[in-house]
Amino acid sequence: MDTFKVVDTFRQYDELLEIQDLDRRRDYFRYEMMEPFRHMWNLINVPLKAKQQNGYDVIMAAKMLGFADVGDDQTIRKALTILRDYDAYAVAERTLENCIVKASDKGLKINADEVKMGLYVSDPEKLTLQKGYTGFGGIPGYITVNIYPNDYNLPKIPAVIAHEFHHNIRFSYFDWDHGNVTVGDYLVIEGLAESFAKELYGTEQLGPWVTSMDQEELEYSTEVIGEALDIKGFAEVSSYMFGDKIAAQEGYQPVGLPFCAGYAVGYKAVQAYMEKHDQTIYEATLMPAEEIIHGCGLFT
Repeated sequence: MDTFKVVDTFRQYDELLEIQDLDRRRDYFRYEMMEPFRHMWNLINVPLKAKQQNGYDVIMAAKMLGFADVGDDQTIRKALTILRDYDAYAVAERTLENCIVKASDKGLKINADEVKMGLYVSDPEKLTLQKGYTGFGGIPGYITVNIYPNDYNLPKIPAVIAHEFHHNIRFSYFDWDHGNVTVGDYLVIEGLAESFAKELYGTEQLGPWVTSMDQEELEYSTEVIGEALDIKGFAEVSSYMFGDKIAAQEGYQPVGLPFCAGYAVGYKAVQAYMEKHDQTIYEATLMPAEEIIHGCGLFT
């Protein structure tokens, strides 16, 4: 796999904004903007349109992932102007190309014919803790990044793309088992992805999910998470990964942890493992989660 396509979402948003009727606008989002990602949504059981009125579908799922509401003209227009001025589309293309070259050089491949990527506008309120940006890369061949651009997150676009790209690689070699994922599995997945972003774009581009806690919080979180490594089930695991504020937002059980504790601990674990065993991120990518958990020395 060495081909990729960045979907022209800016043109799509222009067309979306010309549609006055909200129902027609939602359909445009479903059947035009999300069409390239239909297979991705299918795999995570999200229909493009719900069978019943106000049922769970791609509109609701996108909102939960932090996408801007399709009816919020002001947010979308403002974000588009900034993203265009920044030439974010070209940044995304260059980044994907760089990720593919770097991974291929080390013999790592994504199990897909092509990587499709879309850059979408996010709801800044919903993503306050994430500083306005986030992404999804859990299905090989698909990457979405949603961003409400600001001075903090614009320079970090390459790093968040690299993070999601790494998920594409990892899940080409290891299956993601939604129902049986453990805290240990999940923190390794995120720690590896952020370590890949660091390798390509440097420590200063790391996301708030690994940089927002101080040393004391990190040590406390490592201790709490160390006791919970074998806990299973997506909702339970999410409480440890995302921390109490997001747990409360999403209806998970809070467990006494700061924002994105699992991400920060995962990054620390992967970095410690690589250092201890003199491994590159490319080598660590192919290691089973248990190997990294036991070999990092944080949880003994």
